[in-house]
Amino acid sequence: MFRHSKWISSGLLLSLSSTLSAQDAEPVGNALASSSDAFFILIGAVLILSMHAGFAFLEVGSVRQKNQVNALNKIICEWGFSTLIYLFVGYPLARGLNLFGSVAEVGGVNGIEYMRFFLFLGFAACIPAIISGGVAERAKFWTNSLAGIIFVGLVYPLIEGFTWGQYSDGIATADGWLAQTFGAPFHDFAGSAIVHGTGGWLALPAIILLGKRIKRYESNSIKVSSIPFLALGSWILIVGWFGFNVMSAGALEDIQGLVAMNSLLAMVGGTIAAMLFSKNDAGFVHNGALAGLVAVCAGSDLYHPLGSLAVGAIAGALFVFMFEIETEKWKIDDVLGVWPLHGLCGLWGGIAAGIFGQESLGGSGGVSFMSQLVISCGIAVVAALAGFIVYGALKAAFGIRLDEQQERIGSDLSIHHIQSNPEDAL
Repeated sequence: MFRHSKWISSGLLLSLSSTLSAQDAEPVGNALASSSDAFFILIGAVLILSMHAGFAFLEVGSVRQKNQVNALNKIICEWGFSTLIYLFVGYPLARGLNLFGSVAEVGGVNGIEYMRFFLFLGFAACIPAIISGGVAERAKFWTNSLAGIIFVGLVYPLIEGFTWGQYSDGIATADGWLAQTFGAPFHDFAGSAIVHGTGGWLALPAIILLGKRIKRYESNSIKVSSIPFLALGSWILIVGWFGFNVMSAGALEDIQGLVAMNSLLAMVGGTIAAMLFSKNDAGFVHNGALAGLVAVCAGSDLYHPLGSLAVGAIAGALFVFMFEIETEKWKIDDVLGVWPLHGLCGLWGGIAAGIFGQESLGGSGGVSFMSQLVISCGIAVVAALAGFIVYGALKAAFGIRLDEQQERIGSDLSIHHIQSNPEDAL
């Protein structure tokens, strides 16, 4: 009798428990999905933040010792300036979301909206970090910082807004005018054209308006200071890039192993091509890996892995050839080669998505060559024009270059009043 009543009680408890579980399952599942997405985006944002250490050390290794402190200070200060201007101006302009309401209204479950801002900030802050390498060793700190603030607050957010953000209906949706005209919308999964292309084409006018460094072409005395630091910067960028690309999915359920695989193979393709075409020059090899990663961003969610290998290899070769043409034939003193690396390889990446993303080449399809060509080239033109306008105005108003004496003693002492190795001066 006791045993039988115990079974009845147990059955009632199990029945009640299953009813409660069914009722609770949905909110628990939703909470878990939201917290997982917030964590996923956070990891991506932190990986992109770490890439700025890569930008810093890539520049530190590529400039002379008298300019190493300046390289380090520029990158972290520009991150700070970018955060503030993007928070107050750029993010609301690009995404239509103001983060200054109450936490309960704005933050979303688990503060996911704050995490999204952090992630998108990482992309925006790449713009002045890219430019920094091109104008190294002779740009004034404050005028260059002001240019970066303008780009992150206005120029990049407009490009972001019309391609990824609140104004993108006509360009990036299946029923927009671009898709109606060419058969598919513009596709740039992780920013080949939108981020890297913008940064590289903004940098080119600055480099031209600044002019070459003192004795850049009159002697052979200007050399990189540290291949190990250059290589360290490249490796940090490579590792962070998997957050840059994979976490562009924006939600855990949308994560794709294909993006990671394609990023890996494009990096390898860029490395091997740069090694072969530069005859194993260490600087080109480490930048070739980055060229491949720049190019694969746009179509990393579409390509067959072998397509990514080809996209990366073409980018690695393109960087080697165009850096030599730009700096030696055209005498444009682009210290880190940011125009061929980010500008041209970013442009190539945007266009390549319309080629290697096609089903006929093993891709997922849903892209149009003409859509990719028109918008990628449009981004390059807009960025180049904005660069000439902003840097031209700053040059006329304040000057953008250190004076000759400051440049000769180096930006470390002339701007920051300290050397990279202070005890060497004792």
